[in-house]
Amino acid sequence: MKVDRREWFAALLPGALLALWALGGGLLFAATLEPAERAALGAMLEPRVALLLLGWLLLSGALGALARQAYLRWVAGAARLAEEAQVLLATDVQRELAPQGCAETRALAGVINQFAQQRDGLRADMAAQVKEASRGVEQERNRLAALMAELTQSVVVCNLDGRILLYNTRARTQFRALSHAPSVADGAELIGLGRSIYAVFDRALVAHALESVQQRLQRGAAHPSAQFVTGTRAGQLLRVQMAPVRAIAADGTAAPGGEAAGAEVALNGFVLMLENITRDFAAECERDRLLHGLTEGSRASLGNLQAAVEMLDYEDLDAPTRERFLGVVRDEVQTMSRRIRELASHTTQTMKTRWPLEDVLGADLLAAAARRIETLHGCRVGMHGVDAALWMKVDSFSLLQALVYLAGRLVEEYGLKSLQLRLAEAGGRARVDLVWTGQAMSTETVIGWETDPIRVGADTLALTVRDVVERHEGAFWFERERVRHESFFRLLLPLADAGEQLDAAMVVRSESRPEVYDFDLFRPTEQARSLADRWLAELAYTVFDTETTGLQPSEGDEIIQIGATRIVAGKLRREDCFEQLVDPQRGIPAASIPIHGITPEMVRGAPTIDVVLPAFHTFAQDTVLVAHNAAFDMRFLELKQARTGLVFDQPVLDTLLLSAVVHPQQASHRLEAIAERFGVPVLGRHTALGDAMVTAEVFMKLIPLLAERGIHTLGQARDAAQQTYYARVSY
Repeated sequence: MKVDRREWFAALLPGALLALWALGGGLLFAATLEPAERAALGAMLEPRVALLLLGWLLLSGALGALARQAYLRWVAGAARLAEEAQVLLATDVQRELAPQGCAETRALAGVINQFAQQRDGLRADMAAQVKEASRGVEQERNRLAALMAELTQSVVVCNLDGRILLYNTRARTQFRALSHAPSVADGAELIGLGRSIYAVFDRALVAHALESVQQRLQRGAAHPSAQFVTGTRAGQLLRVQMAPVRAIAADGTAAPGGEAAGAEVALNGFVLMLENITRDFAAECERDRLLHGLTEGSRASLGNLQAAVEMLDYEDLDAPTRERFLGVVRDEVQTMSRRIRELASHTTQTMKTRWPLEDVLGADLLAAAARRIETLHGCRVGMHGVDAALWMKVDSFSLLQALVYLAGRLVEEYGLKSLQLRLAEAGGRARVDLVWTGQAMSTETVIGWETDPIRVGADTLALTVRDVVERHEGAFWFERERVRHESFFRLLLPLADAGEQLDAAMVVRSESRPEVYDFDLFRPTEQARSLADRWLAELAYTVFDTETTGLQPSEGDEIIQIGATRIVAGKLRREDCFEQLVDPQRGIPAASIPIHGITPEMVRGAPTIDVVLPAFHTFAQDTVLVAHNAAFDMRFLELKQARTGLVFDQPVLDTLLLSAVVHPQQASHRLEAIAERFGVPVLGRHTALGDAMVTAEVFMKLIPLLAERGIHTLGQARDAAQQTYYARVSY
């Protein structure tokens, strides 16, 4: 623990004053004596110098201890009380100040606590009134979030600087599939609030499309848009449609511009609608290849056929020669037939893939089918053995109609009162069973139902059950389990691709819908200003932490986990996080395992730092790095520069140093101590992501306290941090 210099000064001052008083008094007294008297006094004191010095030291120590206690009681206690009161004043922390120091200071702490309680009551009342007044806005916000979540197209909204303001679940999933580092969980995602869209798309390409949109607006187009096709780092092709986001005037109407040709248009950003066309492009290339082969091959075959036919017209051909030319005709006809069959097969497959299939959660589809069957046919439908996490790639409408049709035929012809639906994975396919107990049926009846047009209520479709199954490239049959006395229709259907399945935790269904948009980011930023002059409240931050094998980065210790989260527009984005275990390719000391809880078995098979660090570098780009005791974590990153070629050259802020700036009187600046002062709950301590979350909340509490001291910009914060005692610590 570092002792305050003023505390040392208070302890040493009485001894120094006593020494000066004794020396001055002795010299003055000696000046009044005769030489003989001074000599006699010196002879008397000389053997007693050690005793006098010891007495002086004892008296100085006693006075120093009293002075130190007086300083701690009257001065330091009041200073610490002032710092803690400043926390209550400048932040939203709700806690009582602990009485300390003298009676007067303790009484003052009680008064401050009373004022704080009154203020908290007023704040709560104000928050309740604001909540009531903003209920309509919150409803609109929830509707927007629900709408965005249900869109089947990927949508990303950016400001004019290319910063992502809004995205839906489909976009997050698609960007995850487009990641250039898919082996790193979560950390490889390219999308997040405040991140730059130029991490995926070329800046010049987006600028050209935006310029095209603005030109169309100026020409008076009502709904201008621009399209372009681009490739990603992972080799995927995207078709992108861009639409403008117009500025909103103070009265809530669209800003002037665009209504007449030549009018100046005010824009706040742009909307990107994305579609992955990699498979479509590959299919078109294959089709073109087959058509080219058919055309060129047929040209040669037709030439050979024409020559052979002309030769067969000669009547004087001998039998062997005639047979040889007939063989040429047969071979060329077979070759042309083979090419045509290949093209027809490819065309058939293409037609099937053009059938509109979408990713559907199987449990949702079966629940919808059960409701329709019960409503139309008055038959109870149970759900048994349904895999709640199974996603299918199907045309939900036609499949739903087929299930309702089959259930209706069972109810009408066999008088069934109850049915069951089952769903499970079987051999890489989704297995859907429509089950009933009782009457079996013949194969002829099953074939008849399968090939009859689908009838649902008063509507008759042009499709049959067989058509639906064939367009899904699936299978359909009837089966009977004699032991259970059950019969069922079974359909085998395609599963959704692993890279396109929506994570059930990401679907907006729960009460705690993740916040994935912030319209405050539409405010324009001044990129011309240097980063050091930017205000702390307007910057984007990556708050991170590392867990390591030990505390000596320069002596071979390695990173075993990286965790990070982001602060954008003054808000902690908990859903935008990075967490990844790292194989250190060395042992983990047993003494460190109880601290971070990471065992050798947990990191075995995890990606190495060569894979994880590029993903984290992408996650943190274009942001300010924040860490607690950042010198330690940054040293580990710096030692990997030569190996990975990655440089983390963005500015770094340290919550330990910033705490020392705003609270120089506090005895501890450990993360737990700071969190306790700010009322931040400490959860997941000594896990990389848990520490990063706590550090992020602490940092957000520090920003207003820095502002109270006149520290508003990044440059001012870095300068102030460098002046603290702890800035001299290095690793």
